Amino acid sequence: MADLRKLIIDGLEFEVDGAMTLIQACDDAGIEIPRFCYHERLSIAGNCRMCLVEVVGGPPKPAASCAMQVRDLRPGPEGQPPEILTNSPMVRKAREGAMEFLLINHPLDCPICDQGGECDLQDQSIAYGMDASRFREPKRAVPPLDLGPLIATYMTRCIHCTRCVRFMTEVAGTREMGTVSRGEDMRIVTYGNETGEPGDDEVTAALRSSLGSNMQGNIVDLCPVGALTNKPYAFTARPWELTKTESIDVMDALGSNIRVDTRGREVMRILPRNHDGVNEEWISDKTRYVWDGLRRQRLDMPYVREGGRLRKADWPEALAVAAAALKGAAKPAGIIGDLAPVEAAFALKQLIEGRGGAVECRTDGAKLPAGNRSAYVGTARVEDLDTARAILLIGTDPRVEAPVLNARIRKAWLRGATISLIGEAVDLTYDYTHLGTDRAALENQMGQGLPGANEGSAGIVVIGQGALIGDDGEAVLGHAMKLAADAGARLLVLHTAAGRVGAMDVGATCEGGMEAIAGADVIYNLGADEIDIAPGAFVIYQGSHGDRGAHRADVILPAACYTEESALFVNTEGRPQLALRAAFPPGQAKENWAILRALSGELGAALPFDSLAALRAALVAAVPHLGDIDEVAENDWQPLAAGELGRGDFINPLRDFWLSNPIARASELMALMSAREAARAAEGLAAE
Repeated sequence: MADLRKLIIDGLEFEVDGAMTLIQACDDAGIEIPRFCYHERLSIAGNCRMCLVEVVGGPPKPAASCAMQVRDLRPGPEGQPPEILTNSPMVRKAREGAMEFLLINHPLDCPICDQGGECDLQDQSIAYGMDASRFREPKRAVPPLDLGPLIATYMTRCIHCTRCVRFMTEVAGTREMGTVSRGEDMRIVTYGNETGEPGDDEVTAALRSSLGSNMQGNIVDLCPVGALTNKPYAFTARPWELTKTESIDVMDALGSNIRVDTRGREVMRILPRNHDGVNEEWISDKTRYVWDGLRRQRLDMPYVREGGRLRKADWPEALAVAAAALKGAAKPAGIIGDLAPVEAAFALKQLIEGRGGAVECRTDGAKLPAGNRSAYVGTARVEDLDTARAILLIGTDPRVEAPVLNARIRKAWLRGATISLIGEAVDLTYDYTHLGTDRAALENQMGQGLPGANEGSAGIVVIGQGALIGDDGEAVLGHAMKLAADAGARLLVLHTAAGRVGAMDVGATCEGGMEAIAGADVIYNLGADEIDIAPGAFVIYQGSHGDRGAHRADVILPAACYTEESALFVNTEGRPQLALRAAFPPGQAKENWAILRALSGELGAALPFDSLAALRAALVAAVPHLGDIDEVAENDWQPLAAGELGRGDFINPLRDFWLSNPIARASELMALMSAREAARAAEGLAAE
């Protein structure tokens, strides 16, 4: 129960939680307090001194509002509520002094600094700084750090707020950054940059000094000055030139909220948006830096295979060839790729099933039961991980499959949760109890509950796709559901494909799964690039990149990718989210739903919608919960039978974090990061 206390701020009385710091109380009251080192998701550092306030009746000096709690304040002499001032002469003078100290060694880089226009120091020096400096001594210079291909460093600009150090240690969980020396000589360093090893060659030294986390790009957002900047984006655009569009990430199934910044038709950068229920304000490095893959290897016009070779065609010809193949098909089939939006999956299902065929979205062979949302989504929310007291991971490596979700598990661990793992032993950035690698370990755990769970405490079972892709996948899922039910815990199915849950919701599955699709004579491939289609079938490929699916195709229909159309995606917890169009598809490429609508017209059986709005109306009529944007539906618990388990270890489905989909494989930067990670592993360098 909250310890509510009265507090007077600048003459106005507020009632706030006594556990709040003064800066939090002021934020809740809508009163601005400047800050550099303070961040609400990081521990308190208290070293920039910009958040100073005056405590009335207190010591004759300003107090750091980030480090003092409301309950630390004493009431007035007659019992009146404690009072603080945020804009008194004492506070103004203290802030001017703090700003003057921060700018002693700061270079005059504003006109050419890549942070210009988005710099906290720039903004606050105008609002709270003095108009002149009393220091005439030469400025200090600090050499830059080599942090790898993702982050550019200009450490002379650093004001030692230590946000980057605290993020890497507390959130990312890789203790790679720290500080050395004190006062004038203080520097932010990485341990590889400082220590190294005798005899290291140039490549090994670079690998040792660079960061190994796949969430390192977040320190660029955290840096309040231009000391850490986005290296691939640097000097390519200014923030006021960009059009900013709110969207949803598809690099994993978490559905992180993002902002896509474009200039003209090009995506220039991708940034996180705050969503406490999903990604907080973090994104993975693949999400942030994959944008160069949106430009490369794009399919921008239709192709038709003729004489064993693909040749360019126009839309009428390509649609006519695809329609002729479908008309002559005895057994048509459709497969739905990992990045397909819900609208496209729904339209393809209607198109193919209208011709007597079948569609399938479980392209990796995962034994997810159709129609049972409690089994293919679960009953837990992502934010439930924060407060869970016991978490059991089965057949998953969340650090690779969903790094931001892994950070939330780490947050639970920092708060005292017990983490257990059945599957491959991997580095998850936190301690866990390894119960075994195989199905026997899961069977042995039955009846024992969740390790570390107390009676009445919240527990969560997280099961990954690595546990579900074997022949006994449904039995494994049944065991996980029974284990969760017996322990009074909730279940979270961690998917690896952004489009999988939405496709399952619209019923894009068939009896027999991918085995049933194998006998089809015509296959409509909607962006499935992670599988090989056997010779024999006529393949119509609809996708955005010239990846594996396009190489096998007989007809290629170029489509938009996730930043180029408005589309629904349902994340791994079952939350429908709307991705908005930030740019237009290149060349002759079209939106996914529009291609399917045009093809249905060519077939003489037009789908019953002529606009995206009409399609969504039909979609919501068929699956009502998809109309509840950003809401997580309650799923009725329908446990599966805990059938007989097979033998063998659980194998994690993603081996390379950086190259997991066609957009990432088209990215030069993702290829570079993949090669560096392989070299790091070969050198035996730890991530910490």
